[in-house]
Amino acid sequence: MNDHHNDGGSRVDTFDARSPSRRRFLKTMGASGLAAATAPAWTQIAQAGQQPHSAPVEPQADGAPKEGEQQIQLTVNGVAHTLNVKPNAVLLDVLRDRLMLTGTKKGCDQGQCGACTLLVNDTAINSCLSLAVSHDGDSITTIEGLSQGDELHPVQAAFWEHDAYQCGYCTSGQIMSAVAILKDDSIGSDDASVREAMSGNICRCGAYKNILAAVQDARGKMQGAS
Repeated sequence: MNDHHNDGGSRVDTFDARSPSRRRFLKTMGASGLAAATAPAWTQIAQAGQQPHSAPVEPQADGAPKEGEQQIQLTVNGVAHTLNVKPNAVLLDVLRDRLMLTGTKKGCDQGQCGACTLLVNDTAINSCLSLAVSHDGDSITTIEGLSQGDELHPVQAAFWEHDAYQCGYCTSGQIMSAVAILKDDSIGSDDASVREAMSGNICRCGAYKNILAAVQDARGKMQGAS
């Protein structure tokens, strides 16, 4: 918190986004808060301090499909689900509306912003462009599946450490892309290669410098742990 004075002599308090107290405050939001990555970010942080962590998603088992539906098997964040969906149901909508995994964001709905990025069989995809029926039998990881309880994934931890988000809306997609990149040996480890690989994820707040720093920091920690 920085103190400034106006011309009348009264004190006006302004918030220093780089202060250590902000970092401590952000850390208290924990895995569930950062995983949600909702906008606005400060509303989410305030709510995360008051509400218990979300309960794990229970396995869903739909009965016989109705006319016009198709039954599919999805393993999402390690939990097996049997779902009846329409042939034109989009994977993003099924995850958000049926399984209530709302950390994956609906942005442009055209595969251009990257907010809906998640992992299918460890490969990053834009879930807004993918039909749910095409993933029958696949293993899916969303932002909610990265952390282990209160222990953040190294990429998640690096994002809050480097203030790699502002409004927070693109954060979950940025993190999922970063996780995939760090697992892909074909992508170079230099900054230019990371920028190119992350170019499908748009940050309208312009936090690209911090995002890059977070990805490279997470790379070092993940390599050190291996």
